[in-house]
Amino acid sequence: MAQRVTLRKRTPYNTTSNRRRVVKTPGGRLVVHHLKKLPTSPKCGDCGIALPGIPALRPRQYATISKRQKTVRRAYGGSRCGDCVKSRIVRAFLVEEAKIVKKVIKSQVKTSKK
Repeated sequence: MAQRVTLRKRTPYNTTSNRRRVVKTPGGRLVVHHLKKLPTSPKCGDCGIALPGIPALRPRQYATISKRQKTVRRAYGGSRCGDCVKSRIVRAFLVEEAKIVKKVIKSQVKTSKK
């Protein structure tokens, strides 16, 4: 017959915050270890991929690490991935170019009507 174990916390329910592992001690007893939730890595706000260079931690653990470990030294570092930043820069450049072209065409139409 299997050896019984006693739970260390009050909640007996099988929830995500109450995960357990049965461990055999060197003395031969079976005890329950309560496991912590697994961390997920921060995701890019645009495309949703995991941000490279930033560790996967639980939210409270980010307070204990330094700023250089939480970010990447780039515009939108720690918030957006490099590809999304690149596409944002290109998009902004093309929008500005389109405005300039529009203005030039408008001035050319004015000069040709005179």
